[in-house]
Amino acid sequence: LNSLHKRLKIVNKIKEYKKNNKINVYSPARERLILNKIIKNNKNFFPEKSLLKIYNEIFSVSRKMQQDLKIGFLGPKGTFTHIAAENIFGAQSNYIGLNSIMDIFTELDSGQIDHGVVPIENSNEGIVGYTLDMLIEHNHYIVQEFYLEITNNIISKEDIIKKIKILYSHPQPLGQCRTFINNSLKNVRIIETLSTSEAAKLSSKKKNSAAIASRKAAEQYNLNILAENINDHLDNYTRFIVLSKQPNKLKENIEYKTSMLIGVKDKPGALFSILEPFNKYKVNMTKIESRPTKKKAWEYIFLIEYLGKPTDLKIKKTINEVENRSTYLKTLGTYPKAI
Repeated sequence: LNSLHKRLKIVNKIKEYKKNNKINVYSPARERLILNKIIKNNKNFFPEKSLLKIYNEIFSVSRKMQQDLKIGFLGPKGTFTHIAAENIFGAQSNYIGLNSIMDIFTELDSGQIDHGVVPIENSNEGIVGYTLDMLIEHNHYIVQEFYLEITNNIISKEDIIKKIKILYSHPQPLGQCRTFINNSLKNVRIIETLSTSEAAKLSSKKKNSAAIASRKAAEQYNLNILAENINDHLDNYTRFIVLSKQPNKLKENIEYKTSMLIGVKDKPGALFSILEPFNKYKVNMTKIESRPTKKKAWEYIFLIEYLGKPTDLKIKKTINEVENRSTYLKTLGTYPKAI
């Protein structure tokens, strides 16, 4: 406790230093350096997940003392995005639930929020196309990534699943729970919603209805859990990203990931030509995803992710060659690879 008290006194000095030097309060790279040191010194003695949560709350209090950060998430409260945001920023942040992914981007544009948390892909259902569309349209930076294990549940005011005639759900959980729905809710009317928490809210007001949502949403709206963990696959994770108007200030001794958008000419071998430099310089490319540009029929833009940062020598060479062979290149952000 004395150490925590001393830390908070130092935080006040850090607050003034950051303010005078125009340094962002939220620094994922700096926090990762501290966490890496803690994990190394822990030597597997204290459960790692619990240790990370403890220190995340310490970071959360420290940030709160420096600035009351406004964190936008796909609301309302109880969504998986809300759960991810709390895991990233801790209990002390000011969370603002927004109605859509577009709202998160526009509120960040206007300065109404400091950071936004959005889903970008699911381990079973793949990319969240709308998030990728917004990344193409807006000029924001990815500053952190986080993987959340998704456990979908059937929640309702009713006490047995046989009473359910309407099922509310966001499209992603519908795709993640097809088998259960086909077997146990075959003749139920399905209504898509903007979020899992909105599904829970609607179900709380409608007789003979249910929602696919989190346990937290069930608690939020005082609903019964009729079926737990209804995912088609046990390993069901969603990757979330944190958005900011400013890029990360990079540190050494951290494993980074970089996301970028690339456009190519509509001709044979165009895609191969931008992938070839990654192989040539032995850069580990972790993702490639295509998305229509929506400007011209059959014209695509590619999301490419690789391990490393643009200042690394071999990556500099790679990106120089890729840029010369592409019609468009935009770096979305370099950020610590998720633990």
